[in-house]
Amino acid sequence: MSSLLSGPGEASKPKLLDQIRQLMRLRHYSLRTEEAYVGWIRRYILFHGKRHPRDLAESDIASFLSSLAVKGQVAASTQNQALNALLFLYREVLRRQLGFIGQTVRVKRPAKLPVVLSRAEVRAVLDELPGQYRLMGQLLYGSGLRLLECLRLRVKDVDLQYLHITVREPKGGKERKTMLPVSLAPMLREHLENVRQRHQADLAAGFGAVYLPGALERKLPGASREWAWQYVFPAERRSIDPGTGIERRHHVNEKNLQNAVKNAVRKARISKSASCHTFPHSFATHLLENGQDIRTVQELLGHKDVSTTMVYTHVLNRPGIGVKSPLD
Repeated sequence: MSSLLSGPGEASKPKLLDQIRQLMRLRHYSLRTEEAYVGWIRRYILFHGKRHPRDLAESDIASFLSSLAVKGQVAASTQNQALNALLFLYREVLRRQLGFIGQTVRVKRPAKLPVVLSRAEVRAVLDELPGQYRLMGQLLYGSGLRLLECLRLRVKDVDLQYLHITVREPKGGKERKTMLPVSLAPMLREHLENVRQRHQADLAAGFGAVYLPGALERKLPGASREWAWQYVFPAERRSIDPGTGIERRHHVNEKNLQNAVKNAVRKARISKSASCHTFPHSFATHLLENGQDIRTVQELLGHKDVSTTMVYTHVLNRPGIGVKSPLD
């Protein structure tokens, strides 16, 4: 594939995939998005027999996306991500404005109802989570945080006095505040003291820096070592940042939390297909069951449209319209 990623007479230029990575890092895309986009563009090139994308037309993009829907049976969100990757390739890297992208077969799947645990099931799963993973699970359920929202929390985003959490750069980009459960404050305070001691040890060893979003690393050169910017749930070991080559401490790997929850669900003998995402689903459902206003729940979850929040009314013991079965 390498010969196709650099055209004739372009040996001195970076290969296409390297150009994409460089531009995405210049635009401050997340590493996760970078890996996803590069992966889709590589698949696109292989799908068309390793031809260079500049030699392909809009109809070729349509055929690739249709193949994902028909043969790959991917979700609608996955097909959209592949399209976004190709739009970035053509518009930002190859500097080519695309015309109408032909008759693409779009994925149309009915929306799935979220899996929700009962209060007793939530307690059973949390009781099986070890160490700091229990605290993470309690925040997922007690504050309605999504997986990465929890892992990316910074010390400055947790207010132990007013008992709220600020969620920054969430899914959808809408910054929001949510509650910090009163019962978690003492445990979280003790956890942060342990994290502070580890951070001080890192500083003494000549490390202690964390990744800063956007252009903050340039604007606030010393902030990456400040306590306020440290992750609430830092990784056990320091690692090399692939974007900068700097050794620093990242947050806990998402796979670790996912595996911990998976094992806890199994040990609690829960038959539902529960995961980290089940906790915020249960958070929203239980608030609605308690009579909380749906607009408030919408704000706490950061949904742009109340119709997204309405899905939780379909899994309540008492339907959102308050209709009882004749049998009851």
